[in-house]
Amino acid sequence: MAVRTSRRSFLKQSSLLMAGTAAGSLTALGVDLNTRRAMATELRIRDAQAYPSICPYCAVGCGTLIHVEDGQIVNIEGNPESPVNVGTLCPKGAATFQLHVNPNRITHVLHRDPGATDWEVWDLDRAMDRIAELVKETRDETFVEEWTGPDDEGNEITKTVNYTPAIFTLGGATMANEWNHIHQKLMRGLGVVAIENQARI
Repeated sequence: MAVRTSRRSFLKQSSLLMAGTAAGSLTALGVDLNTRRAMATELRIRDAQAYPSICPYCAVGCGTLIHVEDGQIVNIEGNPESPVNVGTLCPKGAATFQLHVNPNRITHVLHRDPGATDWEVWDLDRAMDRIAELVKETRDETFVEEWTGPDDEGNEITKTVNYTPAIFTLGGATMANEWNHIHQKLMRGLGVVAIENQARI
């Protein structure tokens, strides 16, 4: 019984056969493609300075190497010395380069007043000052010094609490331990009790 092969199937099988034959022929001739790839990578980052960093996505904390040349990021890849990922990166981590070198990246602060339809460009200092003003206003308006309620036996008692229930803070997965420590101290000093971190979530 004759086996019928479609044109599409024939072309697909032929392409696979030719690719395998070509790769096998190159290997048989002593051509090491892995060496060529390594050399191409080395040429791309030969004059760049490598800075260790952390992937900004999930809370795993994979290590990255950021290659910088003449003040510009030219490459981002996994850090082989990181005990977390040993040089590997997931697809999102491997695409971190586009977060920095991207014509669509917003590099300034956009502000829109309540009820407005248009965005206004602010410099960073103005935006930070406004955030500080809003935090202070919110804290002053909602700060609770004492709480009055029943104890375990039903007797009414008053306790000093000194907190604000109106502010919530969420830390990021890429924050260092030292930053998280300072962040916690600042928030607790303001009386914020709703403190969370992406890494724990």
